[in-house]
Amino acid sequence: MERQYVAIDLHKRRSVIVRADEAGEVLETRRIESTPFALSEAVAAAGPNPRVVLEATCGWYWAVDQLLADGAEVHLANPMGLNWGHRRVKSDERDAEDLLDMLRLNRLAEAWIAPPAVRELRELVRYRAKLVSVRGGLKAQVQSVLTKEGVLAGRYLLWGAKGGALLDGAELAPAFRRRIESLRGLIEAIDAEVVALNAEIADWLADDVGYRAIMAIKGVGPVLGGVFVAEIGDVSRFPGPDHLASWAGLTPRHHESDTTVRRGGITKQGSRLVRWAAVEAISRARDTTVAPLYARVAARRGVNVARVAAARKLLHLVYYGLRDGEIRCLAKAG
Repeated sequence: MERQYVAIDLHKRRSVIVRADEAGEVLETRRIESTPFALSEAVAAAGPNPRVVLEATCGWYWAVDQLLADGAEVHLANPMGLNWGHRRVKSDERDAEDLLDMLRLNRLAEAWIAPPAVRELRELVRYRAKLVSVRGGLKAQVQSVLTKEGVLAGRYLLWGAKGGALLDGAELAPAFRRRIESLRGLIEAIDAEVVALNAEIADWLADDVGYRAIMAIKGVGPVLGGVFVAEIGDVSRFPGPDHLASWAGLTPRHHESDTTVRRGGITKQGSRLVRWAAVEAISRARDTTVAPLYARVAARRGVNVARVAAARKLLHLVYYGLRDGEIRCLAKAG
């Protein structure tokens, strides 16, 4: 019996499944409720070990886990690599059929299926990043309220050691005081959650050899190290450090046609957290292997371009640290 192809246009409530043979002839199109039982039942019609494709969107974790448990060969499509063209009609059925054809013709831009342990670590790291972002917005609100009442304080003073005393002593109207106290309570609650998450992430990575290796890079501390390990996952899936930098969106855009070649800014197509962590590490401190590149590019192109170039170089160090459990050039420099 020939293996069949199955494409799933996954949605939160209802999904579309298209089943086809090896020649691409559609055998069935079905709309199902987005539940594990309904998914297993629909895919079972394709027989043993079908080749299944779905897009990496809309909470794909449960669907991939269920399909793998059912013995399917699962392929995860990268949404950024899909080109739906300029169709006049866009429907779930058409999307599923296009996914199926891309898989059948080996033209699918695939995403990595992270194992459950990596997904859990990512959940902690991303939640921490979200909380820090929310906390920054709350602190901005505090400064906005103080400005309305004519109380001027820089953010370093306001959130430093004496910031609490400054807020306690500020003369504010009752409504403004009420909002300030509410914001302070929310910020304190988030601070406690961030501290707890820091400890949990550190415990999770305590025995990770790659994590300990990249901590030797200047500017990379426990928080940024956790971001690199969680977001990159299995670094061996990248053939080399340049591929990692490209995946992170830190390589220039390239458009070529005939004799015309245009190169622009970095693509920014990839993990936003990895890009942020790499640039943040460069902004904090620059290792001896990165500092000369930064100085050379900054003299020619300015500090913003230099940060990106140095961040790309830092990702090279991260790559070898995660792959080998050590960064030999840093060991030699030390």
